[in-house]
Amino acid sequence: MQTARLTRLEFDLLYFLVSNSGRICTRDEIIEAVWGTRFQYDTGTIDVHLNSIRRKLKFEVSHPIETFRGVGLCYHEEPDCDHYIFNLRALIADWVSSHEEELRHIGLEARMRLDPFIYEICGHPDKFRGYMDSTLQMLLPAASPGYIEVSSKLSVTHFSFEIDINGTVSCLKVPIDPD
Repeated sequence: MQTARLTRLEFDLLYFLVSNSGRICTRDEIIEAVWGTRFQYDTGTIDVHLNSIRRKLKFEVSHPIETFRGVGLCYHEEPDCDHYIFNLRALIADWVSSHEEELRHIGLEARMRLDPFIYEICGHPDKFRGYMDSTLQMLLPAASPGYIEVSSKLSVTHFSFEIDINGTVSCLKVPIDPD
């Protein structure tokens, strides 16, 4: 076992992410928790510390701390060891349905636009649904009446899930395990 020396801020950043394991944390949440509300920053501050942590602890680029561009950071306790093949259309349809009342209350009409060739995906459905919930919860506070469109696309390396609320789009890319 090797030891690594982390600065106090690196340790605090890692501790915050580990304490919120499995949840996407926004950059604002991280700054407030680690640096405090009085800290004037640019978002590069987090990236500098994160890169240092990854280098010192020999973390892979996306594991165990994954960056969701435009959304935030998520710490995964362990790599996905137990993968499932699940019906993606059914999962997303169920997810949209489970948030229907919440969306209707805001005045959002839900639409789904899914790539017609995607039916099954390999991964952990609970984690996938958690990512979708985190993304939605970050977008809803600023939402106004109109529409919410959920779309998806599969590439060789990742699954893209987009939530478009009245033209404000948030994209979440979930890595696909090749095995």
